[in-house]
Amino acid sequence: MSTAHPAAIDSSPVWFAAGYPLRAHNTFGIEARARLACRIDAEAALTEAMRDPRAAGLTTFVLGGGSNVVLTRDFDGLVLLMALRGRRVVREDADAWYVEAAAGENWHDFVAWTLEAGMPGLENLALIPGTVGAAPIQNIGAYGLEMAERCASVRAIEATTGAVVEFDAAQCAFGYRDSFFKREGRARYVITAVTFRLPKAWQPNAGYADLARALDERGGAGEPDARAVFDAVVAVRRAKLPDPRVLGNAGSFFKNPVIEAPQFDALREREPQIVSYRQADGRVKLAAGWLIDQCGWKGRVLRAAAVHERQALVLVNRGGATGADILELAQAIRHDVEARFGVALEQEPVSL
Repeated sequence: MSTAHPAAIDSSPVWFAAGYPLRAHNTFGIEARARLACRIDAEAALTEAMRDPRAAGLTTFVLGGGSNVVLTRDFDGLVLLMALRGRRVVREDADAWYVEAAAGENWHDFVAWTLEAGMPGLENLALIPGTVGAAPIQNIGAYGLEMAERCASVRAIEATTGAVVEFDAAQCAFGYRDSFFKREGRARYVITAVTFRLPKAWQPNAGYADLARALDERGGAGEPDARAVFDAVVAVRRAKLPDPRVLGNAGSFFKNPVIEAPQFDALREREPQIVSYRQADGRVKLAAGWLIDQCGWKGRVLRAAAVHERQALVLVNRGGATGADILELAQAIRHDVEARFGVALEQEPVSL
C-alpha cells in the first residue's frame, strides 16, 4: 500500500536544453518556452536545482500538471517540472487514516487509490485536473467539499534556504480557492508532499444538486457508498466539462463570487432567478457560470479562444489560441458581468 517518501529518494534534477517547450505542460495547450527547465524527482533534486549556478538570479516557477496557469509569453526564468512520486499511509488511529502523497502525483489517480485501499473521504474531488502539490495552493473544491476539510499537513521546501518546513492545516490559512501558498508563500515555498486525514466515520456528501441528481439517476436503495459518489462525480464532470487532452482548458476559469447579503438582496430584486448559496457567515455565493450565461457568453468565440458551449465557466483553446487571446476573452466576460450585475469576477488560473 505504501511507496517511498520522496525525501528518501536519491536523485538529481534532470536539466533540459534552453528554450524548453511548455505546451505539453499546460492544460490550455498554449505554446510557450522556458529559458531553463529541469525535472524534479525528489526533494534533494529540488534543493540541488535551486542552488545550481545556472539558476542564479533567475525567477523560478513551479509547474505540476499545468492545470491552473495561463502562459502569456515565453518564461525568462527557471521552470521546475514537479515529478515527485509516492503515496503511503503514514499512520492511523481509531478515528482516521493519515495518507501522504508526493506533490507530483496525479490528483485523480490519488483519489482513486485511496478508495481502492478502503479509505474514503476524497471522492467528491474526483477528476479535478492537476497534481497533489497544486491542490493546497488553490484549496481545490467541488460538489460540497474543499480539500482544506481533509488536509492534515503540507510539507514544503523554503526556496532561499532549502529548509524543510511542515505546515499544519491552520498554518496553511485556507480560504475559498485560496491559501497561504497562493499569497505570502507563493514565491517562498515549494510544496513537496501533502498529508490527508481521512475520517473512518464516513458519511456521504451528496447534497449538491447535480451530484444528487446523478446519484438518483444511477439508482440504488439507501445512502450511496463512497464508490457510488466517486462514479457519480466522474459522470457529472465528464458530462459538463471538456477533457483538456481533447480541448485545451483550465477547468473553471472564474471563482464563484461571494457578496454581502444587502448587495445580494438588491440584486435578487432585479434578478429573481439568480443562482445563489447562502454562506455560514451570512454572505452569499453566486454561481459565476450562471452570471456569464445570462450575459450571453456561452459558446461565443474570440479568435481561437472560446467559452465552452456546455459550461460557461470554462474557457477553451480551440486550437492555436495564445494566452493573450484567453485573457482578452476573460476581460470581455468580466466587463459584461460587472455591467449587468455589479459583480466582479476573479480569475482562478495564474497568468504567467
